[in-house]
Amino acid sequence: MKEKDRRSSDNTALKKTLLLYKEEANEDRLPQQAYIIIQKAIRNLQLQPDEAFLEREIIDMLEMSRTPVREALIRLEMDRWIRLTPRKGFSVEPIIKENIEQICQIAEALDGVAAELATLNIDEEHLGILDSLIALQEKHLNENNLKAYIDVDNQFHNLIVEYSQNERLQNIMDSHSDQLYRARLFTINERKLPVRSIKEHQAIVAAMRAQDSKAAQLLMHSHRHRGGQEILGIIESKPTNKKKK
Repeated sequence: MKEKDRRSSDNTALKKTLLLYKEEANEDRLPQQAYIIIQKAIRNLQLQPDEAFLEREIIDMLEMSRTPVREALIRLEMDRWIRLTPRKGFSVEPIIKENIEQICQIAEALDGVAAELATLNIDEEHLGILDSLIALQEKHLNENNLKAYIDVDNQFHNLIVEYSQNERLQNIMDSHSDQLYRARLFTINERKLPVRSIKEHQAIVAAMRAQDSKAAQLLMHSHRHRGGQEILGIIESKPTNKKKK
């Protein structure tokens, strides 16, 4: 009974979060709206890796009919956010080293290319925006607000991809950046304080300001590689990954 009460309490809190995301979703189509809400909850770890839900639980929490939610769940499985269980519901995809390693490899390569291309396009106004994000990261780090730090860090990297002015590159990165964000959030409290990351960001922006596109590319590649290795080391130590060895 106690376990049932705890589950009910957890679902009540989760429902409030999902309905908040529903209000924030700028989307009229219900299947897409349901997709955005559930994906965001998984990304932000409100729906935890390996956590299982009945389909009707999510339908009740989203206050939607079955059809749009079902369509959203099928898409989420195709995009590797969940695993559907026939006639039951779904479980959230675990955070597995092999999956995140592949995403980190993509981020290393393409973020490096983005930094190189952005250097050729960027002006002082946009460099100033990157400077202000680094300053905001330092503020959050000094306040030990690691969640806010990650959010600003994500914004920093996304802006550089945007400044590359390469739409195809942006589309590829968009399809992987949320998975990488989830892994970073999952490991942030077990990583060293990211003081070094701030210094690396400053070096990347300095190279961009100097119009040294190759240096910006190499610095970004090195930055992403080091951060990826930290994340992978922590994920590998988790019980789910130890079982797979």
